[in-house]
Amino acid sequence: MPNQKVLRRNKVRRRIRKNIFGTPESPRMSVFRSNKQIYVQIIDDVNQKTLVSTGSLGVAEAQNIAKKDQAQVVGKMIAEKALAAGVERIVFDRGGYLYHGRVKALGDAAREAGLKF
Repeated sequence: MPNQKVLRRNKVRRRIRKNIFGTPESPRMSVFRSNKQIYVQIIDDVNQKTLVSTGSLGVAEAQNIAKKDQAQVVGKMIAEKALAAGVERIVFDRGGYLYHGRVKALGDAAREAGLKF
C-alpha cells in the first residue's frame, strides 16, 4: 500500500495540474524531487513534447554538495538550456511539493538566470 505522504502529494499534484497548462509560448516547468536528487523538465503540453530536461544526477558539479545547493545548480542549468532553446517565459509546476526549500531554491535560481515565471 502506498505511503500516505505520497498519496497526499499526488492529490495536490492533480489539483495543481487542473489549472496549469504549458503552451508553446509558455511551457510548463515540472519539478520532481526525490530524497537524494532533483529533476526538472520544460514541457509543451499542446504538442506533448519535453523541450528541455536536466537533473542533479547527471551534473558533475551537483554531486557531493548540499541538496539545496544542488537545486540551485540545476535551476541555473535548466534556465541556460531553456534560453538556448528559445524559451523565455514558463509556467512553474511545483509537482505537489511546497514552494519551500529545494523547490524554492530551484525556482529562484532559474529566475535569476533569466527565466520569467
